[in-house]
Amino acid sequence: MINNNEKGFALVLSLVLMLVMSLMGGALIVISAGDHQSNNRSDEYQQTFYVAETALLEGERYVLNQSLGPWNISNHQRDMSKRNLPNNTLSFPTNMTQKNYNSKSMSSDNYLSQSDTCYNSFQVNKPKDYKVVVAESWNFGVILDDSIGSKTIPKNEIDKLKKFYYQYFIEQVGSAPFKGTGTSVKKDAGNTGSDGIAYRVYGCGIKKEKDDINLVVALESVIVLPK
Repeated sequence: MINNNEKGFALVLSLVLMLVMSLMGGALIVISAGDHQSNNRSDEYQQTFYVAETALLEGERYVLNQSLGPWNISNHQRDMSKRNLPNNTLSFPTNMTQKNYNSKSMSSDNYLSQSDTCYNSFQVNKPKDYKVVVAESWNFGVILDDSIGSKTIPKNEIDKLKKFYYQYFIEQVGSAPFKGTGTSVKKDAGNTGSDGIAYRVYGCGIKKEKDDINLVVALESVIVLPK
């Protein structure tokens, strides 16, 4: 009788252990899947951050090119006659220029239609008649495709990058302290400037996602140029 009880208890204990091990195995699978999703999201955020940094760099380059004169790719020289310190003349956010894409060139899954995605990412109160120097939107994947091509980067990777955009808009803030030597719109090279004009560059990296609920990384910087 005692032996039968011991055998019964051992059988029940074995079944309980099997159940616990099964539950633990299932939990580990769920945790592993969650970690995988978390890693994927982290990678997407990192890529979006890199694209946002590109937005800042391109915005700053735009202002510098205006100040120094736009670069002429035909003769590899700057057009000094077009040097200027641009003013806020463009109404925004209604006017965001899509520079290298449009609704016809992009698939519906990749096309970013909103002009105020980046604008809405900054918690700054702007007047209703808000104006900026420039506002541009670029598709990151298209840039790589045009400059490098699918021979260097696999097509499926380029297609993934076409979900990423960078946008920037720039406002002239006004006069700011500046002291330095070098070229200036109003001063000859070698003269020392004591005042300048400040520009604030707003840049965003955007990953296009479903239902226009996008992943956005917003950055900003201020640069001061001599008058």
